[in-house]
Amino acid sequence: MNLNKEKISDILAGFRNKKILVIGDVMVDAYYWGVTERISPEAPVPIVDVKRTNFNPGGAGNVALNLSTLGADVSLAAVIGNDSNGEILVNQLQEKKIDTTLLSILENYNTPIKTRVIAQEQQVIRIDQENNSFDLEANISNIIKNLEKTISNYDGILLADYNKGLLSKRLIKFVLEQAKKNHVHIYVDPKDNNFFEYKKVRLFKPNIAEFKRAIGNGFSDKKITEIGKKYLIDSSVEILLITRGADEALLFMENETITIPTITQSVHDVSGAGDTVIATFALSDLSGANPKEAAIIANIAASVVCSKVGVVPIEFSDLKQKLLN
Repeated sequence: MNLNKEKISDILAGFRNKKILVIGDVMVDAYYWGVTERISPEAPVPIVDVKRTNFNPGGAGNVALNLSTLGADVSLAAVIGNDSNGEILVNQLQEKKIDTTLLSILENYNTPIKTRVIAQEQQVIRIDQENNSFDLEANISNIIKNLEKTISNYDGILLADYNKGLLSKRLIKFVLEQAKKNHVHIYVDPKDNNFFEYKKVRLFKPNIAEFKRAIGNGFSDKKITEIGKKYLIDSSVEILLITRGADEALLFMENETITIPTITQSVHDVSGAGDTVIATFALSDLSGANPKEAAIIANIAASVVCSKVGVVPIEFSDLKQKLLN
């Protein structure tokens, strides 16, 4: 699909004028990069000789990071623990000029961390450490109190749900009501919990696996267009974008369904691609793109990050070059 380069230039220029609020579950993405040349004598597993390590904001933090690297003015509302991983997150976010004043630091909460060991540019193992038993709902009141004062300041709100408990029914309802009251667009990347709570939002962006699980036994690949249209109507969502990994994405609007083609290039790692899609779509939409243009731009941005190893954000210069050269 061809894009008008003059309009694309205008859309990209609009990224830098946008104030965006991201609300969702955050975590640390830790990476141990190395090489493996032998098998352990203790068990039939590779020995990885680690050469370097790095730590990045993950989950909703990576959504915020994508928005920031694209030039937006970003704030992040989330919860972290009063621990070393929480400190790492705050430092990383502030280095990227992401506003952290809406972060809530909880004494009895462990900041989640996902540790990936990578050798020869391939992931060997991932280790997840998180406290799923902690009741975030009991701490929602302070978050709501802080958000109530600030929601009207933003051009758009992105809800990034990773099933860690922050985006409860109560918080979702509050954000949707406040956004409607203040005429702020909402863009949602859902997970299984509370999938059907996001009514009347601007964009709802599940991946195909999430959509299948939510629809349940009524889902059929052959009837996906029909099911998508029905979901759009039933949820009063303005735009439904179902991503399908390396396959074509489906874009549903009130009077039209469009297939967004896959960008052909080498794929090293699809981790974090969904974060890039919703961040780029939201900024494009807020900067004058129509839904079809926003979906194409977002798909191109995802193809760029998928060509790299690890969860990495889209850089404005890379996206610009890909779109305009």
